[in-house]
Amino acid sequence: MKKFLFGLFAAALVLALAACGTKDDNKTGGNAADGDADKEKEEKTTLVVGASNTPHAVILEKAKPLLEEKGYELNIESYTDYVLPNKDLEEGVLDANYFQHIPYLEGQIADFNYDFVNAGAIHIEPIGVYSKKYKTLEELPDGATILISNSVADHGRVLAMLEEKGLIKLAEDVEKVKAEVEDIVENPKNLNFDANYEAALMPQLYNNDEGDALLINSNFAIDAGLNPLEDAIALEDKESPYVNIVATRNGDENSDAIKALIEVLTSQEIQDFILEEWKGSVVPVK
Repeated sequence: MKKFLFGLFAAALVLALAACGTKDDNKTGGNAADGDADKEKEEKTTLVVGASNTPHAVILEKAKPLLEEKGYELNIESYTDYVLPNKDLEEGVLDANYFQHIPYLEGQIADFNYDFVNAGAIHIEPIGVYSKKYKTLEELPDGATILISNSVADHGRVLAMLEEKGLIKLAEDVEKVKAEVEDIVENPKNLNFDANYEAALMPQLYNNDEGDALLINSNFAIDAGLNPLEDAIALEDKESPYVNIVATRNGDENSDAIKALIEVLTSQEIQDFILEEWKGSVVPVK
């Protein structure tokens, strides 16, 4: 009897240990699955990019799922000015920014000694001339007041455009992107230039019927509900060198994350989206 009871006890003990082993194995398997999920989560890199509201942030929103497929989570920080995005990039708040054209970036580097690079060209926003008083540039009267922003980086762009339209002539030895009002050598209509306004305020000045004509960057025009193709009385040529780029800190342009961002933003899907969304008032570079 003792042997029989001992045998029953031993058998029960073996079954209990087997059951415990099965429970532990299942638990270990669960931890492995959780570990893989945690690892996958850790491997997904968050990319923080600063951008102007329109069209930059809109384009980035469209790019989000495409970057997600490449293993990157895109966090978009929107800005309404041209100063903070570069400051935040320098301080490490951003991994990159997407709001400025090349001459502006070069000017910022010269003024603040930023160690930034152009990681890739994405699109062009033709600057436009707007007026509530006149429907064409030819209608502008003698002595008309032209309002332009106080962004020095845009002065050469504006003046080069007005020269191309035949309103003024710049000195032959001046570099177009650095041209200023004093570089005008011919001004048949005696146009007066007032450059004392923030770029973001130009649509408001237009709505208030200030000046005879104003030059407004397309991103601010679109953001204010204006359609550059319909509301502007003249648009900058689409071959403008003022292409909008993604900027990042020197060296970061070689990172996999930034390369993936540029690859997505220059993809056919994003190019088609830009053309369809803005009908030519924003133009992809490729």
